[in-house]
Amino acid sequence: MPPPPELPPTAGILLAAGLSRRMGQPKLLLPLGGRPVVRHAAESLVAAGISPLLVVVGGQRAGVESALAGLPVAFVVNPNPEAGQASSLVAGVKALPAGTASVIVALGDQPHLPPEIVRDLRYALGGTGRVIAVPRYHDGLGNPVLFRSEVFAELLALCGDRGARSVVERDPSRVAVVTFDRPMPDDVDTPEDYARLRRHEGPV
Repeated sequence: MPPPPELPPTAGILLAAGLSRRMGQPKLLLPLGGRPVVRHAAESLVAAGISPLLVVVGGQRAGVESALAGLPVAFVVNPNPEAGQASSLVAGVKALPAGTASVIVALGDQPHLPPEIVRDLRYALGGTGRVIAVPRYHDGLGNPVLFRSEVFAELLALCGDRGARSVVERDPSRVAVVTFDRPMPDDVDTPEDYARLRRHEGPV
């Protein structure tokens, strides 16, 4: 079989500035399989060849930076994470290097994201003329989401806590939907979520 086509460079934004209100403690720093939740998420993107990878941090900046020590990431500070997820996304897009052609936006609290999902989203936009790629799991559309530079201005105009959903939903004709035969990768929002993931991981 011929080798797969080479993927174009893709930057990444890892959202890691959330307030962890439902968890009651900094969820991204909780241990899972011997490593912090956020490190799992970052390692998945690094393994998928995402570079540069910008990690947007807020009030837990020092802890997240320590958790990601040694990984090839750069940190972007969101000075106002209370404004909602869109504020972190805007901060990340503003910090992208000039000339960035595409960026994948991922969640710092989604520790078990298979790198092949990131890879398949990148392949999905090749030669299609579409500018957004989104995964569809058994339980619906989810994260991460890949955006070409043509929609960066729309991302910069976002506000509130819906993230980029409004950009994805604005024009379905420009969205490549990639179907994965699996449930959506778990995220960690509540103590119950964390307990479930810990059970799956076994003893730490």
